[in-house]
Amino acid sequence: MPIEHATLRKTTQRSPHAFTAVEDVAKKLLEYLNEIEVQERIALVHKLGASSVEVQRAVLPGVQALGFTPEKKGLFQTYAVPALRPDYYLKIEDTGILLEVERGKTTTNNMDLLDFWKCHICEHAEYLFLLVPQARPSERGSVMRHFKQAQNRLSTFFIPKNYANVEAVFLFGY
Repeated sequence: MPIEHATLRKTTQRSPHAFTAVEDVAKKLLEYLNEIEVQERIALVHKLGASSVEVQRAVLPGVQALGFTPEKKGLFQTYAVPALRPDYYLKIEDTGILLEVERGKTTTNNMDLLDFWKCHICEHAEYLFLLVPQARPSERGSVMRHFKQAQNRLSTFFIPKNYANVEAVFLFGY
């Protein structure tokens, strides 16, 4: 199943050059995620009871090939939560990208909002790449549409009166 994607962004960027560089990384990530072998690896682990770590392992080779560092430490040293770290981090010019992979708790436990907050307080990143399930069946048989729900929730931060320190969110639905 092709990766669904959306870009949520401020109407004007603090650094248009940095945004273009980040957008280029997003395009390369999308191409990688849509490769047949990657799709097959994701499909193997995208099942009831799976964890985000399994999805991370499925995408790790391409994420590292793009230059992302896993579990980057020290990005939150100046806060009361210095041990906080993203799944992956990539420095771009004078800013960076936090890449977070979610699975079952994307919207039910507000992990999409936690990831946005993490990017908002990070002095080293203004961009968030968020990988979430397009749809995920629950134990009760209902289907949770995490991609659309995360897109709707996070889009509220890109209304000018609600701007935060995040320049853009690139949402990828697997």
